[in-house]
Amino acid sequence: MNFQRGRMREEPEINLIPMIDVFLVVIIFLMVTTTYAKFSELQINLPQASGEETNSKATQINVSVDASEHYAINNAATTFNSVQNMSQALRSAAGEQKDPVIIINADAKAPHQAVINIMEAARLAGYGRITFTTSRK
Repeated sequence: MNFQRGRMREEPEINLIPMIDVFLVVIIFLMVTTTYAKFSELQINLPQASGEETNSKATQINVSVDASEHYAINNAATTFNSVQNMSQALRSAAGEQKDPVIIINADAKAPHQAVINIMEAARLAGYGRITFTTSRK
């Protein structure tokens, strides 16, 4: 027996207003929390210096050494007898320049002692500005 014959069935409906309220609360929560999330930053105070530009360019002396300990000063082959002889060769390559820049071009397989010999010769000659060249792979 059907007791609900005259009665109409109600169609289910989705009420959107509570769902919209929940979404608004979630959006407000996300907006509030993201404004307080800051990334940590390092405060670095870099040193400052003032310098004067010099018009005179320093002489550059290129000293090269290969893997078999062959030396060259400004692309001129030089035999290495002792550190004192290399120091004298650096002085003659510098000429009248008081403090030239010594640029050391060392082969990757050159012995460490060969580079130290050049640095020691520059020290004996009284030259303190030494730099090395590198290459990108």
